[in-house]
Amino acid sequence: MAKNSCVIKNNNRAKKVAQFAARRAKLKAITMNKDLPLDERMQAQLTLAALPRNSAANRVRNRCEVTGRPRGYYRKFRMCRNMLREMGNFGQIPGLTKASW
Repeated sequence: MAKNSCVIKNNNRAKKVAQFAARRAKLKAITMNKDLPLDERMQAQLTLAALPRNSAANRVRNRCEVTGRPRGYYRKFRMCRNMLREMGNFGQIPGLTKASW
């Protein structure tokens, strides 16, 4: 089980990413547009840098929904390998069967 504070911090980051997503996308588009003058693009870059760091999408960590574990994460199931195996063996995940040959 992960520390509760780490899970809460990550959830707050995810909320902040959603809150600033439109603003970040708009500034990113201005920055990447080569047709605009350099000073306008530079101003957009400075504004983008002034936004909170935790509003960047790459700062959100994929964590297990059950335990909060950050490693061994399966995106399809949104859980770590340990819980996937445990819940799969008990038949709690629809469509998942244990391999046997």
